[in-house]
Amino acid sequence: MKHKIDVVLFDFGGVIAEEGFRYGLQAIARNNGIDEDVFFNRGRDVIHSCGYVLGKSSENVFWEKLRKVTGIKGNDESLRNEILSRFIIRDWLIDIVKIIRGSKVRIGILSDQTDWLDILNMRDDFFKWFDVVFNSFYLGKSKKDPSIFDDVVNILGTKADRILFVDDDPGNVERAKQKGLNGILFVDKTEFLNEILLISPPT
Repeated sequence: MKHKIDVVLFDFGGVIAEEGFRYGLQAIARNNGIDEDVFFNRGRDVIHSCGYVLGKSSENVFWEKLRKVTGIKGNDESLRNEILSRFIIRDWLIDIVKIIRGSKVRIGILSDQTDWLDILNMRDDFFKWFDVVFNSFYLGKSKKDPSIFDDVVNILGTKADRILFVDDDPGNVERAKQKGLNGILFVDKTEFLNEILLISPPT
């Protein structure tokens, strides 16, 4: 049976765009002769623990702490570019967004991003395709905190079971489902397209 959906929320990195954070950190690791997986895990931990994802500290604090704990070299701008240059918008996904939006379903972004998301929008101008953008940097909460989904439901003014959330992180999808949202775990284009066909617009 098709789900009646009022709102579809998409994660950014890994869904709307290629996973620039992971790929960028891996490139930095290679440039510094560090194990890629170990460095990625450390970078992910630091960006959360220093508060940058939640808008409680600056980018400079993040890079300074990451340099301190890993020994990497490079200024903030060059390191940032390794990450942002790898966030490549998936045009086929934007095409799907346009189709869904045309069926009177609201479309949004729900992302654990920093102010980098604003920089990326200035570069690629993708906010215009979305009715609302939820960014942890401004919400002060990440998707690791299940209450973020309660907040989003309240802001959207609809029922949780009328919202579909798409993310490439299994933990985020599971937390959304626990809060009553519908969820799609993004694995690849083919599987996603098969699953998105199961939704239908509001009546």
